[in-house]
This record gives sequence, C-alpha cells and structure tokens, in this order.
Amino acid sequence: MMDHADHAAHSDHAGHADHAGHGGHDAHAGHDPEIFRRKFWLSLALTVPIVVTSEMVMDWFGYTLDFPGISWVGPVLGTVVFLYGGWPFLTGGLHELRARTPGMMLLISMAITVAYVASIATSFGWFDLDFWWELAALVTIMLLGHWQEMKAIGQAQGALSALAALLPDEAERVDAHGDTRTVAIGDLTTGDTVLVRSGGRVPADGKIVDGAASLDESMITGESRPVARGVGDRVVAGTVATDSALRIEVTAVGDDTALAGIGRLVAQAQASRGRAQVLADRFAALLFYVATAAAAITFVVWWALGDLDQAVVRTVTVLVIACPHALGLAIPLVIALSTAVAAKSGILVKDRLALERMRTVDAVLFDKTGTLTRGAHALTAVIAAPGHDEDEVLSLAAAVEADSEHPLARAIVAAAPRRPQATGFQSLTGRGVRALIDNRPYAVGGPALLRELDLTVPPEITKSAAEWPGAVILYLIAADTEVVAAFALRDEVRPEAREAIAQLRAEGITQILMITGDAKPVADEVAAELGLDEVFAEVLPADKDQAVADLQSRGLRVAMVGDGVNDAPALARADVGIAIGAGTDVAIESAGVVLASSDPRGVTGIIRLSRASYRKMIQNLAWAAGYNVIALPLAAGVLAWTGFVLSPAVGAILMSGSTIVVAANAQLLRRVRLTPDA
Repeated sequence: MMDHADHAAHSDHAGHADHAGHGGHDAHAGHDPEIFRRKFWLSLALTVPIVVTSEMVMDWFGYTLDFPGISWVGPVLGTVVFLYGGWPFLTGGLHELRARTPGMMLLISMAITVAYVASIATSFGWFDLDFWWELAALVTIMLLGHWQEMKAIGQAQGALSALAALLPDEAERVDAHGDTRTVAIGDLTTGDTVLVRSGGRVPADGKIVDGAASLDESMITGESRPVARGVGDRVVAGTVATDSALRIEVTAVGDDTALAGIGRLVAQAQASRGRAQVLADRFAALLFYVATAAAAITFVVWWALGDLDQAVVRTVTVLVIACPHALGLAIPLVIALSTAVAAKSGILVKDRLALERMRTVDAVLFDKTGTLTRGAHALTAVIAAPGHDEDEVLSLAAAVEADSEHPLARAIVAAAPRRPQATGFQSLTGRGVRALIDNRPYAVGGPALLRELDLTVPPEITKSAAEWPGAVILYLIAADTEVVAAFALRDEVRPEAREAIAQLRAEGITQILMITGDAKPVADEVAAELGLDEVFAEVLPADKDQAVADLQSRGLRVAMVGDGVNDAPALARADVGIAIGAGTDVAIESAGVVLASSDPRGVTGIIRLSRASYRKMIQNLAWAAGYNVIALPLAAGVLAWTGFVLSPAVGAILMSGSTIVVAANAQLLRRVRLTPDA
C-alpha cells in the first residue's frame, strides 16, 4: 500500500501547487503563518521604541525624550526591522520584478527600500527625510496583514494524508499453513492472503476467498447501508467488515488501489483550480505603475523647475505615501474578521478565496448520506400480517436482533419500547439473524432469507411495503414457516434539510441538486421529499468529480457539500467545497469551508457572509485607492503654486488615518447575521 509518508509527500506537493495560485508572492516569501507571526511580534517590539523616540512623534504629542544614543535608536532598530521583518517583502518584490508581474510585494518592497535609503541618507546628514518610524510601522503592519492572510488560507494540504489514515497500519497475512502473522501494510504484495476480523478495515484491494460479511463501504461508495459480500466478490481498501471475518486475496497495492485513485483525483482537482488573485493584488499592481510614474514625473518636473532638493523630497514623499498600509490590510482584515465571525457560528473558513467565490455560486450540489440525511437508518414503518399486532411484532423482532451488531438491527432495537428475552442467538451471514423466544424460533432477514426458506410474503404486507420506495425491507419469520411482519427502514432525512433548501431558494440559488452513491429509488424519494431540481444516483467517486465538472461546463458556479471520502475529489473540484464537520478528515481537508455541525443550513450562512465580506473588501479597497488618488498628487506638489505642499509628516498621518478607517470598516462585519434568527 501507499504508506503515510508517500501520502504526506503527495499532500505537500498538492498544497504547494494550489497555494501558488493565491498570488505568486506567497510561494516565494514563505507561506507559513508561523514565520509571519514571529516576524510580526519582534518587529512590533522594535517599532515601539522607534516611534516613541521619533522627533516627529514627540512634536505631535508634545513630549521630549533625551538620553545618550537616542539618535541611534531609529537607524539601528530600523535597520533590523527593515532587514528582518521586511525580508519576505524584499524577496517577494524581487520575484515579482523578475517575473514581470508587479503586485503588492513589489510595491511594499519599493516603499520600504526608498524609506530606508532616505532615512539612512538623513542619518548621515545628506537629507532631512527621517522615515524610520514610518518604515518600521509599514513593515509591522504589512507583517500583521500577511500573517492574518496566511492564517485564512488553510488550503487542503492534508487531504491525501487523511486518506492514508483510513488504512490500518498493519495487516494479518495468512501463510501457506493457514497461520497469521502481523505485517506492515507496506510489506503486502499482490497475491497475499490477509485476514480481516469482524469490525476491522480491509487493508488492500482484493477479492474474498473465504467467508462472507456485510461491509460498510459508505466512506468509499456513498452507499448508506452495509453491503453483503461473499466469496469471489471484490472489496476495496478502507472498507469495514461489520459482522464477520473474511480472508481476502490482495489484488492491488500502493498506487493501484481505489483509495489511491481517489487521492489522485483530489490532487488533480486541486491543481486544476483557476489561479484567482486577491483583488488587493490587482489594485497593488495598478498602484505600482501609478506610483512609479508619479514619482518619475514629480522628479523630472521639480528638477526642470530648477529645485533639485525639492525634486528629491517630493519624489521620496510620493513613493512613501504610496506605501499600501490601508491597501495591504483591506483584504486580510476582512478575511480575518469574517473567519472569526464564521467560527462563532460554527463555520470554519479554510480557503481565503472560498468566501469570495461563494457569493457567485448559483448551484449547490449536496451529497445525500450524512449531509441531507442522517447517514443512519431508522425504522420508518411496521407492517404486521393480519391477526398480528404492530407493537407485538416489533418487540419480537427487537428481541431477535438484540445481540446483533448490524446497523439495521440497532435501528429496530432502538425503535422498540420493550422486548422479551431471546436465547440461542445465531447470525446468518448475509441473510439475517435467528433466535428463540419462549422456545419458539424466530428469524429476521431480507429477501435472501426468504429465498432460502422458500417463503412467500403475504399480499397485505407486499402491498403496504410498496408504499415505502427506496426503504430497506426486513421480515420477521416465525418458526421458519410464516412471514408475520415487515419493517421498512431508511436513511432519515435531516429535519433541518427542508429549511436549508428553502433558505437557499430565498438567497436566489437557482439550482439545488443531490448526488449519491445510493440506489436510485432511495435518491429519488429523498429528492422528491425535499423538492430538489436534479438528482445523480448510484454515482462512483470518480463520477462525483466528473459530475461537478459537467455542471461547471454548463456555466454553473458550483458549491459541493459533502462528508465522505467519496466526496473529496468533488469537494476539491467545485468552485467552493463545503465539508460537513461530522464527516471524515479527508473530506474536511479537501474543502474550502467546513461546517462544524452537520446542519446543512450553514450553507446559507456562508453565502450571506460571502456577500457581506465582499462588500467590505470593495469598500476598503475603494477607500485605500481613493486615499492614494488624493494623496499622491498632493505629495507630488501639484498645489505648490498655492503655497500648499503635503509634507512627509502629514502624509504619514494620512497613511495612519487611512489604515484606521479600513480597520474600523472591517469591524462592522461582526454585525452580519448568518442565520435568520441570529
């Protein structure tokens, strides 16, 4: 089998590839949020004394400080902040310059470099342009913004590692003498025979050579009920033998297994995502060209007017004022706050672009089992033969099933208010169970048991059972001769599912669909009950991925909601993948958004938050851009003929004010209502 290390390697590669799509600077500047966290706190600690000892700040607040070496605080600590805190931006800017894709990193690196060079020159007495505190503040604020941005990314780097977790670490290999020996999964080879005990996971793809059992394949196929498998049947790695032991001949290991195939689909779907850029990067690229052109024009004009000193001062002021304080925080602050607001409502945003994309979604594709339904069967109807009482036959069936571990048996036992004592319990693998009640034999089973006993179901029971299409029908048989009752069991629709569908309609979602590996009658019944627009039934994992791609080819922007391993490729392929928190780790890791609860109504909350956060992003970007539209010409001296010149100090105040406005506006996201009754 593909071991955990292999999966981790694939996972890391997929994560890095996807991350590069967020904006080229990330991959080159180091995208680990821990790096930016450390740099932020150290830079902040160094920035405080730089600001406090700045002559400009002391003049503003009317205080004085004087101690030996105070003039060196700015140059020394500012140099450390520039080189240590600013390093990711300098290297990122260099990469953008080499790639000829100017953006936020190049703009930041240009601003801090100009501020540093001007400040160093001032320290040597060449100019009167002390920008040490502005430089330190800019680096620190940008580190904060980038740290928050990295925290919000949360791409599906662990999806393939989570797949590996479905496999046991060891297997029991059977030798030629029938003895078993525990070996590592990686030591299995094609042709080996392995023993899978009751309740154990199948360690590799293979076929059953001895035994029969009901296998829970829901994590792989989406089938909500355990499937009876016997000699000659093929089984898939990661599935669970629920009620009996099996001997399996290994037919595929490593990359050839179905589970590894799902892993490849996840990786391919993640890699195929569009290289969407954050709006701030687009604004930053435009601002870079504007600031560079403005600085060049400013220098040439003032030099032509014969004032070289003013040419240098005005040019540096333009470049420093172009420092994107507000622009750098406009998006990360909104993302950080929106993710915090979402978390309080049980919504975990893992992908920074998921919220932006969610506002454009016009089709929501739900997995059935565990998402719209509970993923566990419940007793729906008791159909007693003429002359028998419903409560009586239910209590008899519960007594017979009391010692069974089968999920359907547990549903019957849970539904019975009381049950008599049964003895002589016997499991009839793949057919049902048998026990004695008051020394009379009773059995509970499905059609296979009826065929074995050559029994005919009374027409009254057959007619009533037909009213429950898609339900699993089990029969209570007395003395192996008479069918006295039938029990309809089905995967229960979540009570909140109807409300979730209604809310999505109210939000303007035009297509609400369902996809499942379950049988078509079951799927159709659930779809009819919920009023869905379209249903995909009996779908394999690869087909789920393809179904999303087909919907996208229709021009639909698709949000996929699921909880199983079989949903992981589709979650990764969708424009927005939403995992139910009660689902598997691999589904959660493959999604951009996770609902901590299993309540599908959370999908509507994501849409509301997406639209609100997008409005805040646009407002913040408009403010940040508007600030530059006004401040840059003033810094260049367009009103110098009136006697008004924007000094570097006033420019610094405007930068700070712009940042405060952006931060305050982002805080308004806390008032967003994610649910109607919130």
